[in-house]
Amino acid sequence: MATPLIVSFGEMLIDFVPDTSGVSLAESTGFLKAPGGAPANVACAITKLGGKSAFIGKFGDDEFGHMLVNILKKNGVNSEGVCFDTNARTALAFVTLKKDGEREFMFYRNPSADMLLKESELNKDLIKKAKIFHYGSISLISEPCRTAHMAAMKTAKDAGVLLSYDPNVRLPLWPSTEAAIEGIKSIWNEADIIKVSDDEVTFLTRGDAEKDDVVLSLMHDKLKLLIVTDGEKGCRYYTKKFKGRVPGYAVKAVDTTGAGDSFVGSFLVSLGKDSSLLDDEGKLKEALAFANACGAVCTTQKGAIPALPTPSDAQQLMKSKSK
Repeated sequence: MATPLIVSFGEMLIDFVPDTSGVSLAESTGFLKAPGGAPANVACAITKLGGKSAFIGKFGDDEFGHMLVNILKKNGVNSEGVCFDTNARTALAFVTLKKDGEREFMFYRNPSADMLLKESELNKDLIKKAKIFHYGSISLISEPCRTAHMAAMKTAKDAGVLLSYDPNVRLPLWPSTEAAIEGIKSIWNEADIIKVSDDEVTFLTRGDAEKDDVVLSLMHDKLKLLIVTDGEKGCRYYTKKFKGRVPGYAVKAVDTTGAGDSFVGSFLVSLGKDSSLLDDEGKLKEALAFANACGAVCTTQKGAIPALPTPSDAQQLMKSKSK
């Protein structure tokens, strides 16, 4: 059976990370550049785990843009959906790692090339070939990218492709908190699968993310699966038929960048191979346990893409914790 294609849509940028952890941006004396952007991280996570992925997005026709596309290619990601803009730069983000490994962001996009992707530049044939179409919410912030995003989703939906949404809230990029909630929720009811973090549940509902009824308020009629990630505690899953929790793996976290994307990439590979896991709780829990391990392994190294695990990295962690 051919490996199913998973297409990831959105932004890829350069993260500048202080070379010393636990300092603010102002205190940092040097930065390391690392490829970033959640949808691109997911695409790379998929190929690293033996899946097949493509990325659709726009880059500046500059050194950084070409460097990022080369990173996609080196990671085995299909880049037929990539285009370049001669009038805008590739986006940059400065990301500080605080002492607990959590992050603070400062973005340089005014506007960056990824925000300028037009519907006419979409590789719709690539989307139609996919089994799963995955996206975030950053591509909804401004035009023309928002219209391109909506058109890409419609193309996928019309072709019977599963829609996977990880909003990946980045508040500094939105004009206001209200605009962020409204924008993120504007496409909520289209997705087949949604993954949110516990913090994002709190942000979107203003309620207690630990409470089932708060989480269930995010369910909608078309939604086949809602996953809530709880950091090192693991994740929770909600479908129309069942709900439950899958424990995580405790590791020494160095950098949480990309952990959620590694989790998502892993889960989408499992789902691409066997969509019956949406109706089979046993299979679903196995896929989520493996995704938890992938997310955990990713936090043990700096940077997102370099830290993405192989299947054996995740299996090793699972074995070592099951003894």
